[in-house]
Amino acid sequence: MDVPAPTPGPRDILIAVRVAGLNPVDFKIRQGMLRVILRSRLPLVLGNELAGEVIAVGSQVTRFRVGDRVFARVAKDSAGAFAEQACVDEDHAAHMPRNLDFTSAAAVPLAGLTALQALRDELHVKPGQKVFISGGAGGVGTFAIQIAKWLGTNVTTTASKRGESLVRSLGCDEVIDYTSQDISSVKERFDAGFDLIGGQTLDQMFKVMKPGTTIVSVAALPEPQTAIRDLGGRRTLAAIFWLLSYSIRARARRARVHYRYLFMHPSGADLSLLSGLIEQGKLKIIVDKTYPFAQIADALGYVESGRAKGKVVVTIPS
Repeated sequence: MDVPAPTPGPRDILIAVRVAGLNPVDFKIRQGMLRVILRSRLPLVLGNELAGEVIAVGSQVTRFRVGDRVFARVAKDSAGAFAEQACVDEDHAAHMPRNLDFTSAAAVPLAGLTALQALRDELHVKPGQKVFISGGAGGVGTFAIQIAKWLGTNVTTTASKRGESLVRSLGCDEVIDYTSQDISSVKERFDAGFDLIGGQTLDQMFKVMKPGTTIVSVAALPEPQTAIRDLGGRRTLAAIFWLLSYSIRARARRARVHYRYLFMHPSGADLSLLSGLIEQGKLKIIVDKTYPFAQIADALGYVESGRAKGKVVVTIPS
């Protein structure tokens, strides 16, 4: 549908969106699964990451000017990337890597930031440690493997036979075929865990972690710290998450493992770091499929199917 063009505030940049990235959070918002967390006002323009060109800047913007090629993870509570134009706070955007086109750049922000913040800020992984990442062939997983290797770790991941060659090409050291092997049967014990699947996979991960270590998940249920640290200190929400996550946290305690659910935050500074890694050739961008905007329903369906290897993006007509 046609809606009025967004108007940039003093610290906003107005972007002509060229390509938008798709993520599981998009269909979860569509299904109403995140109503308690995001408090979105309807009608809502979906879309959480984009790449495009700056066409206007707010009066207080200092880092960007008209004509800059940028990529961004938009604010959690506003979305808006699935449109011809979008407003983004300048602190949430960064200049695109010089060696990327819009299609590849749009695949970076949400998944790349999620992987970086989980591994660096929550798991505090260090050189020489052994890290377990479930679902390494997916959107976040392809970034997580490479970032974990950049941080100097030994990486084990799960993948199907179809995804094994991809994750090995990204530097993964060991691959578990989840279609035929139980994770908990692995004799190795890990220093950190990054869960991208949830469910039975997360339960199996508890059994292969060293005592006292941490698993960070973006696929299971939020726990109280999610509300306090990631969602603005919302105490009532923390109480709800305490109840929802009680069973998972109990299983983690029995395994002597700490469980943390991460809701990543937009960061232009972190995007600039990722941009540098991309320009240095240390981070490859894996785009599975590119759809025209007119087929965005099909694109979301493909993401929802769980079959994507890497990221899915849509091109926006200019």
